[in-house]
Amino acid sequence: MNDFKIGSAEARFADLIWENEPVTSGQMAKLGAAEFQWKKTTSFTVLKRLCDRGIFQNAGGTVTSLISREEFYARHSQQYVEEAFGGSLPAFLAAFGTRKKLSDTEIDELKSVIERMRG
Repeated sequence: MNDFKIGSAEARFADLIWENEPVTSGQMAKLGAAEFQWKKTTSFTVLKRLCDRGIFQNAGGTVTSLISREEFYARHSQQYVEEAFGGSLPAFLAAFGTRKKLSDTEIDELKSVIERMRG
């Protein structure tokens, strides 16, 4: 499994790519400067890290995603649950539930998700 753990700045930069793709690497550097006040080299360094993780590609100076935002966050979540809770989604939810009471609406939404997952 690829390493889908990224920092918050990398995640925000990735969101910029998903929102603007396909985008030239030069335009990406300008977006990094405008959004984060990054130098061009910083934008290219972060972009390279995201490409090395298999999330994006920079082919011929054009940046595109290799996986969608939704797929990335699904894999990121799965990786977290596997590493932190031995792959047990119930253990994750139990841990989450100790810190936050769920509203009736949230409980209904979770029940709906579970029913869809049953197929």
